[in-house]
Amino acid sequence: MVIKTDELPAAAPADSGREHGSQAGGKGRPGAAELPSVMLLNGDCPESLEKEGVAEPPRENGLEEAEPGDETTGQEVIVIQDTGFSVKILVPGIEPFSLQVSPQEMVQEIHQVLMDREDTCHRTCFSLHLDGNMLDHFSELRSVEGLQEGSVLRVVEEPYTVREARIHVRHVRDLLKSLDPSDAFNGVDCNSLSFLSVFTDGDLGDSGKRKKGLEMDPIDCTPPEYILPGSRERPLCPLQPQNRDWKPLQCLKVLTMSGWNPPPGNRKMHGDLMYLFVITAEDRQVSITASTRGFYLNQSTAYHFNPKPASPRFLSHSLVELLNQISPTFKKNFAVLQKKRVQRHPFERIATPFQVYSWTAPQAEHAMDCVRAEDAYTSRLGYEEHIPGQTRDWNEELQTTRELPRKNLPERLLRERAIFKVHSDFTAAATRGAMAVIDGNVMAINPSEETKMQMFIWNNIFFSLGFDVRDHYKDFGGDVAAYVAPTNDLNGVRTYNVVDVEGLYTLGTVVVDYRGYRVTAQSIIPGILERDQEQSVIYGSIDFGKTVVSHPRYLELLERTSRPLKILRHRVLNDRDEEVELCSSVECKGIIGNDGRHYILDLLRTFPPDLNFLPVPGEELPEECTRAGFPRTHRHKLCCLRQELVDAFVEHRYLLFMKLAALQLMQQKASQLQTPSSLENGGPSSMESKPEDPPRMEAGSEEEGSSASGLAKVKELAETIAADDGTADPRSREVIRNACKAVGSISSTAFDIRFNPDIFSPGVRFPESCQDEVRDQKQLLKDAAAFLLSCQIPGLKIGIGELITRSAKHIFKTYLQGVELSGLSAAISHFLNCFLSSYPNPVAHLPADELVSKKRSKRRKNRPPGASDNTAWAVMTPQELWRNICQEAKNYFDFSLECETVDQAVETYGLQKITLLREISLKTGIQVLLKEYSFDSRHKPTFTEEDVLNIFPVVKHVNPKASDAFHFFQSGQAKVQQGFLKEGCELINEALNLFNNVYGAMHVETCACLRLLARLHYIMGDYAEALSNQQKAVLMSERVMGIEHPNTIQEYMHLALYCFASSQLSTSLSLLYRARYLMLLVFGEDHPEMALLDNNIGLVLHGVMEYDLSLRFLENALAVSTKYHGPKALKVALSHHLVARVYESKAEFRSALQHEKEGYTIYKTQLGEDHEKTKESSEYLKCLTQQAVALQRTMNEIYRNGSSANIPPLKFTAPSLASVLEQLNVINGILFIPLSQKDLENLKAEVARRHQLQEASRNRDKAEEPMATEPEPEPEPSGGPEDLGSEPQAAKDPSPSVQG
Repeated sequence: MVIKTDELPAAAPADSGREHGSQAGGKGRPGAAELPSVMLLNGDCPESLEKEGVAEPPRENGLEEAEPGDETTGQEVIVIQDTGFSVKILVPGIEPFSLQVSPQEMVQEIHQVLMDREDTCHRTCFSLHLDGNMLDHFSELRSVEGLQEGSVLRVVEEPYTVREARIHVRHVRDLLKSLDPSDAFNGVDCNSLSFLSVFTDGDLGDSGKRKKGLEMDPIDCTPPEYILPGSRERPLCPLQPQNRDWKPLQCLKVLTMSGWNPPPGNRKMHGDLMYLFVITAEDRQVSITASTRGFYLNQSTAYHFNPKPASPRFLSHSLVELLNQISPTFKKNFAVLQKKRVQRHPFERIATPFQVYSWTAPQAEHAMDCVRAEDAYTSRLGYEEHIPGQTRDWNEELQTTRELPRKNLPERLLRERAIFKVHSDFTAAATRGAMAVIDGNVMAINPSEETKMQMFIWNNIFFSLGFDVRDHYKDFGGDVAAYVAPTNDLNGVRTYNVVDVEGLYTLGTVVVDYRGYRVTAQSIIPGILERDQEQSVIYGSIDFGKTVVSHPRYLELLERTSRPLKILRHRVLNDRDEEVELCSSVECKGIIGNDGRHYILDLLRTFPPDLNFLPVPGEELPEECTRAGFPRTHRHKLCCLRQELVDAFVEHRYLLFMKLAALQLMQQKASQLQTPSSLENGGPSSMESKPEDPPRMEAGSEEEGSSASGLAKVKELAETIAADDGTADPRSREVIRNACKAVGSISSTAFDIRFNPDIFSPGVRFPESCQDEVRDQKQLLKDAAAFLLSCQIPGLKIGIGELITRSAKHIFKTYLQGVELSGLSAAISHFLNCFLSSYPNPVAHLPADELVSKKRSKRRKNRPPGASDNTAWAVMTPQELWRNICQEAKNYFDFSLECETVDQAVETYGLQKITLLREISLKTGIQVLLKEYSFDSRHKPTFTEEDVLNIFPVVKHVNPKASDAFHFFQSGQAKVQQGFLKEGCELINEALNLFNNVYGAMHVETCACLRLLARLHYIMGDYAEALSNQQKAVLMSERVMGIEHPNTIQEYMHLALYCFASSQLSTSLSLLYRARYLMLLVFGEDHPEMALLDNNIGLVLHGVMEYDLSLRFLENALAVSTKYHGPKALKVALSHHLVARVYESKAEFRSALQHEKEGYTIYKTQLGEDHEKTKESSEYLKCLTQQAVALQRTMNEIYRNGSSANIPPLKFTAPSLASVLEQLNVINGILFIPLSQKDLENLKAEVARRHQLQEASRNRDKAEEPMATEPEPEPEPSGGPEDLGSEPQAAKDPSPSVQG
């Protein structure tokens, strides 16, 4: 593996061109670093990697489904990476240099590194020679004969072809644009923004060289006014601060293709490939010939073609060398630019796997760019460089990668990497195609039909619009159902992909919302377009259950998914009253393609329906539902339960099952005379009248121990019965049977809950013989509906702002459908004015104002979807829009908004207009100009047409997972939770390695991995390593999730803590100020997380002796904690203590005493007088009292004796940085273990022993001696659904651990 910088993680995957045919070793983008050779013991992997088919305990029900793959369970040792060696590179014109490589790399990796190095980056067309022999681009280094430590590789310039010349020009353009952020603002080529370096003043890795703000140095701590607690100002411009490096160094004014292209025949025969036109920074206009031998000036002008060489007659193999000759400015600026480019952190410049769009951007100059212009009009999409001259067969690529072998780890890594790469390419292609369809640039395959019914094929992808074509969804809600169906279908595809059954295929699926339209993009089943759908479908139904067919092979394949997906195999009746067996919903269709593969599609009912929104005549919902006013009629009938909810419900039922069985076993034990059968009659509903209140068995502490052993017995018993080896006695079987029946398990010998997705489907009928099963299934769905209301929803916080912006999004969708392209910016700015501006009557500017057209074309039936010339949007008023928003909130969410204007909403619900702008922009793809908007002006509208810069697609797609890496990550977390930090760290490191191998350097899951690694290194005292990993985590979060995503805010806070610990105080403060600014923008002041952030800021300011500033933040944190946790919470006690410490430093002992007393009272009532915290607080009170008395004595002395008083100096101690750091660790939930190595070993042994002794009991009071106990740590902002950073919640656990 080639090493250029030690910042890139190990084994980032190769670019698409060299994906296939490579081994599982660490593929690297330019300059990836290699970790030392790693041994992987598969025996240490989690259970889920064990051989499939091992008898599973009955509980699993797919919650921990075994991974397919025929792996031996023994200690299978696989060496993932070979050790590297170094070679010497000889390049014409520069000094030789050595390069570290790995035997598993391809020759192409070295090419990539040379194209990235500062001194060789201008070369693209060369080959590498060893002892005079040319090396093949795609061969692995270990297969090259004679290549070893110290070998000399010579760079030899090769003749150009048209393709190579184009690649060269594109590469030079990329080098010239390497610091230009316009691609990130425009959302192209997987570029995205990052601002961390603005706040860290460069790279934190240099901390050894320049430790900023050590204790003695004066540092500027003043925060900007707008982030102080209580500030009403919410500026937008600081969101994207101007980066110094963006002020572009102009190397050239113009570099573009010449109008004289392509060369005429006689010039081709002289070796001319193409012509370029350049205007240098000195305003010299030159014409350049790219020939097979290189680049030279010719004598052509704009109007006169003369291909003869001009003077100076200088032929250069590289365009950069030629430009260096003719333009001194180019030579100087290009060198500076490349120096800056290689100094940037690699994570700032690597492409992300999926495009991230920015909702705001500064005003940018539109510069000439030949490559961009060529890409736009030749539609490079689909003609990828590495597949010459053909569009990609997406379906074949998607399915072939799934068929790759997966028996061992290297095979699985190779397979998952290929799957991930193809998916990200397919998503990019589908997004471009969907935009082209809506913009009217693709011809429909049925052009004579009405716009809504049109379908499109482009680049081997099939596109359809989210409308109800041919009344397909008439019974389900028409167009509304047709709009929801694609996302339901996508969720189904995601789920079946995760289960990953060999032989069962799904379509590549991407759902794109753009300009008010929903487009579904799918890969094409071979042969599907040549035949009728009726003939193709051999499983399922094409008319929602009237005609139904089945197929034994499909049943067999789907049976394998039924356990993990919790889908019940069931029978339905078709139109001829025949029984048909299915293992999915009836809409799920099975089609065998011309390639012989078994495809399933239309997976919109993979999950059971949500009965709260599906009134069924004659069916009564449980009391919890009816009490809350359910069921309610919804505008479509496709509401279904999320997969997370189904999993939570099954988990809940499993706990109930265990408790019931344990209870019965205990009762059996207590009275050996009879087996209680009371449970047989009490169905699940009587058991679950209050699901959160299961049978009481946690009465006393000694009972807790016995209940834990009872649960262990149940588990053992259940496994015995499931194994069915006849060893279990009949009474034990009875226990399990009763418990199964009570929780609605479909098996009477093991816990197994599955749903019939066709229950309550309109038009689906069941055979008479299945009535009992159908009744049970109906009850199960009703219980799930009740569980959702009584257990899950109370755990969620309703966001009024979210309700308002979602309702506005629904209205905006239909509003935009009536807008033609030329009126788009006017329409969007008008909508935003009606939504957010206090200006009472904004007027829309119709596009006709700008240009007058003589003829009005008649409306055409088949105009493209986004081209209607309707101007109804222009008459919308703020009053009407807000009336509609309130109505939509009532109809869709059943929530009554008490507001008629935006100002009332802001006032009533404590919202911020800037936050509403951000939310609506993110949800709809709007990009607005970065400037300060005056929302509250009543004299002019807030937005003008010029403020709307762009509208982006909102894309939903499949996220392929790196399964092995994820298992390593989870095992590492478990180890950390048990206190084995070093082992945990090794596992997490290995997970990072594997994530990089599959996803490349940039991914959400890699980000979570880096965060946990940083935290572990911090706990183990390696601050430099913690800083390095957390810096990567912040950069990655900014690039992959967004610069103001809640996750990013969290990462900034962690980085600030590690900077403080490394004595980089001013950096720490500027990071915390950035985090607070982002919090204010995204959530506002009134958010429970603000308390944690303000405590951090207050403590750091306390440490640098800015006491008054510190108090502003700490007192705000105290107020927020009190509001959200109540005045008696432990968090509030801690807050009082922090405030008291600052007052002590200011020598204001009365205030200090007052706060510490408050804290002491809370500790005493909550924890009792003997608790460590109460004692600490009591000691501190004594200490404060003594200081107060001493001060008073001194003051009295001064009053008595005047200036002649003999006063001993008072000891006002500034807090030591160590004590501040200790408090910072406490509030951030980090437990420190200051122990010797020997103590650590003893502690681990003790922890392991305890863990075995009392696995199930939670004895929270006896913390181990060497560790400080800590109050309950603050929670952190929730990430998105994909936030894998669920680091173990072990704050109250007696084992050394990490919380966060």
